[in-house]
Amino acid sequence: MNKNENLKNKKSKMILKRVALIVGYFVALNIAGQMQVFGTDDPLTVINNLSNFIFGLIRAVGMIILGLGVVQVGMSLKSHDPSQRANGFMTLAGGVVITFAKEILTLITGG
Repeated sequence: MNKNENLKNKKSKMILKRVALIVGYFVALNIAGQMQVFGTDDPLTVINNLSNFIFGLIRAVGMIILGLGVVQVGMSLKSHDPSQRANGFMTLAGGVVITFAKEILTLITGG
C-alpha cells in the first residue's frame, strides 16, 4: 500500500509539473504577444543597432574563450604538459580573434 501511494504521489507531481510548465508557457506567449514594437524613421539605424548588439554578444563569447585559454595555459605550465600548452595557446588565439572580430572585419573591408 505504501509503495502504491508513493507511485501515485510521483505521478501527481509529474502531472502538476507538466501543467505548470504548460501554463507558464502560455503566460509567456501572452506577455510576448502584447509587447509593442516601435519603428524608427531611419531603417539603417535599426540595422546598425542590431549589428552592434550581435557583435557585442560575439565579443562576450570571445572574452569567455579568451579566459578559458588563459586558464588552460596556466594549468599546462603547472603540470608541464606541452600538448595542453599548445591547446591553451590555440584557444587563447581563437579567443583574441573572436573578441576583436568586428575590428578585424572593419580592417578587411576598409570601412
